[in-house]
Amino acid sequence: MTDAVSDRWAELVGLGTRNAMSGLSEMTGVTIDVAELALRRAPLSEISHAFGGAETEAVGIYLTVTGSADGQLMLMYEPRIAYAFIDLLMGEAPGSTDSLTEMGRSALGEMGNVIGAFFLSAIANVTGLTLLPSPPEVMTDMAGALFDVISAEVLLDRDETFIAETTFRAQGHDISGVFMVLPTDELLQALVTASESVSLGAR
Repeated sequence: MTDAVSDRWAELVGLGTRNAMSGLSEMTGVTIDVAELALRRAPLSEISHAFGGAETEAVGIYLTVTGSADGQLMLMYEPRIAYAFIDLLMGEAPGSTDSLTEMGRSALGEMGNVIGAFFLSAIANVTGLTLLPSPPEVMTDMAGALFDVISAEVLLDRDETFIAETTFRAQGHDISGVFMVLPTDELLQALVTASESVSLGAR
C-alpha cells in the first residue's frame, strides 16, 4: 500500500469517526467529542497487543459493511469502559453498571447502530459509494478471540490492518478504546479512487 493511499484512508477514518461521535451525541443528549484519534497500521498477528494482549477480557461491537464493496468494523473496550458507555446511554449515574445484562447489550448494540451508520454515511457522502452497516453483534471474550473474528477474512488479502485508538470525552471524563476498521482491498481501493479528487477540508 502506498503512503498516499494510507494517508487518504486515515483522513476518511478520521472524518467518519468524528461524524459517528456527533451521531452518538444526538442519541444520548450528551456532548461526546473525539479527544484523541491515532490511526496506525499493524500486522494482524500483533493487533491484540493494542488491547493489552490476547488474554485480556474485552467487549466487542461488531458490524459488517456491504454495498459498493465489503468491509468490517469493530469497537472494542475493556469491560469497565463498556459499562461506562452503558451508564451514559441509559442515563445512569457513573459506576451504576458492573456487569453486562441483556439491557446493557441492547444499549451497546444501539450504540453500534448509530456509530456504524454515521461513520459510513460520512465516508459515503465524500466518496459517493453505497456503504451499508449490518445489525451489530455484541460479543464478550478474550481480545485475541475477538480479533480472530475480524481478521480471518482480511488475511485472505493481506497480513496487516488499521487500528484506530480513540479517546472520547463526555461529561468531563475520557473514555478510551480501540476502533477496528478493516476494509477489504476492494473497499479500500474503491474508497480511495472515489475520493481522491475531493478535498475533505472543504466538507
